[in-house]
Amino acid sequence: MDIQHLTENDINALRELQPDDWNDITPSIEFYTKSSFCFPKKVVIDNKIAGIGTTIIHKNTAWLAHVIVHKDFRKRGIGLLITKTLVESLPANIETVYLIATELGAPVYEKAGFITESEYLFFKDVHLGENHQFSDRIIPFKYEFRNGIIQTDQLVSNEERTKFLDMYLENGFVYVQENHVRGFYLPDFGEGLIISTDPESGSALLKFHLKSNSKVSFPSENIAATAFLNDLGFKEFKRAKRMRLGIERSVKFDSIFNRISGSLG
Repeated sequence: MDIQHLTENDINALRELQPDDWNDITPSIEFYTKSSFCFPKKVVIDNKIAGIGTTIIHKNTAWLAHVIVHKDFRKRGIGLLITKTLVESLPANIETVYLIATELGAPVYEKAGFITESEYLFFKDVHLGENHQFSDRIIPFKYEFRNGIIQTDQLVSNEERTKFLDMYLENGFVYVQENHVRGFYLPDFGEGLIISTDPESGSALLKFHLKSNSKVSFPSENIAATAFLNDLGFKEFKRAKRMRLGIERSVKFDSIFNRISGSLG
């Protein structure tokens, strides 16, 4: 068993690790191999990739992403080995490590010391129906709103994610009142990140997202988003644990109206 860096040359060999109920992992892994702040690794057994995982580093926080074990190598401690290897490889300044756990993965992460700090609710096949009005306070992104978006994101996530946000601002939208950013929606960032400082703007942006999407996921603490979907007649179909290792940080879970992905919360 050997732990090595995962490179772009390995991507074609990863199809055998593709989980049945996940989106195609290839674009994400390719992104990791090309990004200076992502560090993907692989476990090799008999010249075959038995498992993979990646660390994504912000300023003083990190996420573990795409921790996957080949079905032929499960129940051999490889998931725990990958998790511990990724954590031990982090720079000394990293105070907190996050991940989103599948039902299969959660017990492994608990063995590595992670604890559950929230749960994400998942909704699918959501349709608004006809005759829905959308707020005229939602407007396309302009550069003058960049700082407001970054400040709002840091207030809610308590992470430094500017390098990610800048990649997806161009096609984004903001909820603006009296020239103040109260929330934003980045449809190209993962599953369509929605962050808002209050229920009114958050629900409006969520409705705007659902105009062209049928899936949404957010923390269970977001009572406003849950009520909005329940009032439309939709219920969650599954949950996933958001887990943490290290210092507890103040995260405003009730201000996340749609997550980025399983890799970044």
